[in-house]
Amino acid sequence: MNCKICGSKTEKVFRKKILFKYDIDYYHCTHCEFLQTEKPYWLEESYNSPINYSDTGIIMRNQSLSKATALVLYFCFGKNLKYLDYAGGYGLFTRMMRDMGFDYYWHDPYTKNLVSRGFEYDSMQDIAAISTFESFEHFEDPLTEIEKMLAISPNIIFSTQLLPEPLPKPHEWWYYAFDHGQHIAFYRKKTLEWIADKYDLHFYSIKSFHMFSKKKVSPLRFKLLAIGSKLGLANILRRTMKGKTVDDMQLMIVRAQKE
Repeated sequence: MNCKICGSKTEKVFRKKILFKYDIDYYHCTHCEFLQTEKPYWLEESYNSPINYSDTGIIMRNQSLSKATALVLYFCFGKNLKYLDYAGGYGLFTRMMRDMGFDYYWHDPYTKNLVSRGFEYDSMQDIAAISTFESFEHFEDPLTEIEKMLAISPNIIFSTQLLPEPLPKPHEWWYYAFDHGQHIAFYRKKTLEWIADKYDLHFYSIKSFHMFSKKKVSPLRFKLLAIGSKLGLANILRRTMKGKTVDDMQLMIVRAQKE
């Protein structure tokens, strides 16, 4: 089986049961260090619910990532541009970012937009940067998905847990997520650096928080902004930005009256 990232030959490293019923082979690329499953024929069953039942961290994750992303956008791109949450789930992250004052939009062809209705992505919008969190590990064809995003914006902020070194055995890493079978692609820093080189992008990373960008940013600045978000630095944005909560409510009322 060839690597879906760099095309090199892979080697089978283990076999494990997913969804409590299917025995699946996992293949590792020794060139770019990407780990992938065999062809994921079980995905339709895995996605009976787009947000898997064991994702108890969804609220906490969105709260944390919204702060880190807000700081990166504000200090690296600007507060007055348009941004997009790709694979945005129920729209929670988009709503959080709009509440902070960013002109944020939602896109997800597989999930219903529940909490940021009225702010769906229109291909005519000029998007400065994309956020996409906990999606890379779901991609059956990662490069195709990345190219779709790059066609919208050359700047992608994303999260995914990096594959530890040495390669964890099946019982040693929770992120394999065998119970729901939605995680089918796993990356190391070397993998993401390979992707950045392929598309002539800069790559920035701290733990599970990453960015591909055409814009050159100080790696130290990126890391300090991510760390600063955990220390309350994002609170300063409330002094310089006007949240869109009330304005969005009024806009939606006007739209409803016209329908």
